[in-house]
Amino acid sequence: MPSKPKRLTDAFVWVWLPGTTEPVVAGRLSANRNGLEFNYGRTYLDRTNAISLYDAELPLRAGVLPLLAGLSMPGCIRDAAPDAWGRRVLINRLLGARGPRTDTAQLDELTYLLESGSDRAGALDFQTSATEYVPRQGANATLTELMEAAVLVERGVPLTRELAEALQHGSAIGGARPKALIQDGNIKYLAKFSSSTDLYSVVKAEFIAMRLARYAGLNVASVSLRRSSNKDVLLVERFDRAVANGGWRRKAMVSALTILGLDEMMARYASYEDLAEVIRHRFTDARATLRELFSRLVFNILCGNTDDHARNHAAFWDGGSLALTPAYDICPQPRAGNEASQAMLIAGDDNLSRISTCLASAHHFLLSPEEAVEIVHRQVAAIVEHWDAVCEEAAISTTDRSLLATRQFLNPFSMEGFSMGEARLQ
Repeated sequence: MPSKPKRLTDAFVWVWLPGTTEPVVAGRLSANRNGLEFNYGRTYLDRTNAISLYDAELPLRAGVLPLLAGLSMPGCIRDAAPDAWGRRVLINRLLGARGPRTDTAQLDELTYLLESGSDRAGALDFQTSATEYVPRQGANATLTELMEAAVLVERGVPLTRELAEALQHGSAIGGARPKALIQDGNIKYLAKFSSSTDLYSVVKAEFIAMRLARYAGLNVASVSLRRSSNKDVLLVERFDRAVANGGWRRKAMVSALTILGLDEMMARYASYEDLAEVIRHRFTDARATLRELFSRLVFNILCGNTDDHARNHAAFWDGGSLALTPAYDICPQPRAGNEASQAMLIAGDDNLSRISTCLASAHHFLLSPEEAVEIVHRQVAAIVEHWDAVCEEAAISTTDRSLLATRQFLNPFSMEGFSMGEARLQ
């Protein structure tokens, strides 16, 4: 039985500055009674091209930077940490066999940061050294091997050292579902696998939603489907990486949860209304960004994606301003009844998954009632027009297609209080 790693008190934060392909040390993250606090290194502050990790909580100045109220670690640091799936992978590797009820609190946050893969989302990584950067790379493994390793982790079966290292490579990428990172030439992908708990083809459902979202006019990450070991794999092209001069540039990102100054315990207070207000003041091209965010909200409701929590929205950070990333993790969710609610509040305390709720909040997005209605009409028309072709591209079964058409996409509840004629998915 592997022994529990020694509890750590410090880690050094390394960052890829804009336009660069090699990281530099930015400062130290230290554990104390308040949580994890950060202070910039003197050499970093002296750099002419230094940027803050995120101005709203870690402004570029000397000294230990206090945590925002209610937080136990800086949000922009937490954004780079593994979520549910990555934590299960690390528990499996560090502590041995664990099943689906894994208690991820067995390891502390610094251990998760320092043991997870270095090719994490955004432009940060974490080391025990302030002078030598040693990336934690994954061992070579095929897509089939990675998928089989993910199944073993779900079952709580210990992995071989090689497979554990390979799966560790993608352990810092967020989310709760099985996944891994792969590279094909000059493009990096996030590979999302089926889960043993899936009641229908979740992988294909997400592919269909992402494809239709693009037809509906949204800026979304590129996706494709693969087959491996007779199972479906969704490949999502990473938008936070760009090949350059034989290396990789990394784009810094922060989640909407961080932008709103919240953590997981306060996520239920996250709202589109509050996010729209931040966009008006701190984002580039605020009016176009607000229209895009409103369009994403509408599409989430039309496709039955109720998992639109604040970590599933993010923005690029260049040291001075924010810009919305392409949309990701748009996946129709199963629903037991007709009524459904979004993960984020829409207007006031209302988060019901209805188009009428969106329209009532249109003014927060600087949209007129006519503009908001036009967005809804265009999206419904795009879903209906491209439904058959996208479903055929996904080779989805008749049963699953019928399930998506009647339960998730264009669910009658979403249209309550709003007339769209007779648009239906057959």
